[in-house]
Amino acid sequence: MSRRPTSNRPPSDPPGTPARRAALRLLDAVLRRGLAIEQALDAATQGLSPPDRGLAHAIAAEVLRRLADLDTLIDSATRNRLADDAKARFVLRIALAQALRLGTPPHAAIATALPLVYGGPRKLVHGVFGTLMRQGAKLPDPPQLPAPVADRLTRNWGARVADAAAQAIAAPPPLDLTLRGAAPLDGIALMPGHLRIANDVPIPDLPGFADGRWWVQDLAASLPARLIGAGTGRVLDLCAAPGGKTLQLAAAGWHVTAVDISPGRLSRVTENLDRTGLSAQIVAADLLDWAPDFAADAVLLDAPCSATGIFRRHPDVLHRVRPRVIAEMAALQAVLLPRAAAWVRPGGLLVYATCSLEPEEGEAQVEAFLAEHPDFAIDPILADELPDGLVAHERGWLRTLPGMLADHGGVDGFFMVRMMRIA
Repeated sequence: MSRRPTSNRPPSDPPGTPARRAALRLLDAVLRRGLAIEQALDAATQGLSPPDRGLAHAIAAEVLRRLADLDTLIDSATRNRLADDAKARFVLRIALAQALRLGTPPHAAIATALPLVYGGPRKLVHGVFGTLMRQGAKLPDPPQLPAPVADRLTRNWGARVADAAAQAIAAPPPLDLTLRGAAPLDGIALMPGHLRIANDVPIPDLPGFADGRWWVQDLAASLPARLIGAGTGRVLDLCAAPGGKTLQLAAAGWHVTAVDISPGRLSRVTENLDRTGLSAQIVAADLLDWAPDFAADAVLLDAPCSATGIFRRHPDVLHRVRPRVIAEMAALQAVLLPRAAAWVRPGGLLVYATCSLEPEEGEAQVEAFLAEHPDFAIDPILADELPDGLVAHERGWLRTLPGMLADHGGVDGFFMVRMMRIA
């Protein structure tokens, strides 16, 4: 009897494996290539249905939230330590995150993970996973922060803030909405025009989305535009994408020019303007080359930054942001801030903000700017411009940190300051 020829091609994937394969590509992009998870999402999930795309993102994000603790478990069950970039380690992280955090039955978690190491150490992956399941493995609460992140937070803000950051990465945060008019949803309002709801429903399915009655925007991210207030003059929204601040300013009556370097990201701004019925002039340009042909009544510079303050929603920053990135972003901000200031008319406002927890990208930038620009002065943020529980610094700016508003679901890390051109 003749034998059928053997094939080197892998067998067909079990149902659910494509989403896990996409999660593996996302983790590779973040941990080995230093990309942001959102930057890698389209390529990594190409061809997947929206639910599978969402699952791949959820798996990768949960691995990144719990990476240090997952690796501790894996190392406890291996005789020889797996390399940090070994595929077997990546696949075990994916399987364990599902079984221990996302409620996936262990048999399904391993069945959809093993095809990811076809031709590799399948027995090792299966054995380590099985050992940990039999041992009743659990992940600690709160999670561990990556050591460099914990050290940096402790050095800059103290051990209490570092501990609060560890608590904050335990689960995805609630969803914040900026409202136009009455809220069509149930939730908690932490200030006028804001609603916080559970983050467990697809956004387009929520009441009021299609007719533009609200948009998604973290509470801290909504504050810089609030510092400008209402008006009818001309405002520049610089580094505008994805557009929440543009929508706020347009809704407040301003004639907005929204500028961003990325045409792709600006397409989201246009989509949201169309959905809400608001209007703004959209400009795709590099701020280092572009300049307006008018003096603005107000300029909002939400500057490019390391984004370390948004780790709750984007846990990739915990692993891909190094001191070099922070230094590069701080150097760029030191160029952009005086450039944006030149576009403010006398008596006009300049709001500078970053979603960073690094003093180099906040307090230090403003102190250096004011020392070189005596024609600007801080216009202190007032208590009635902030939600209860947030207090402006004595210098007049606002710094939000992990642990603030914790009883209401927390808030992203931001720095913001409002300055007036006095001459």
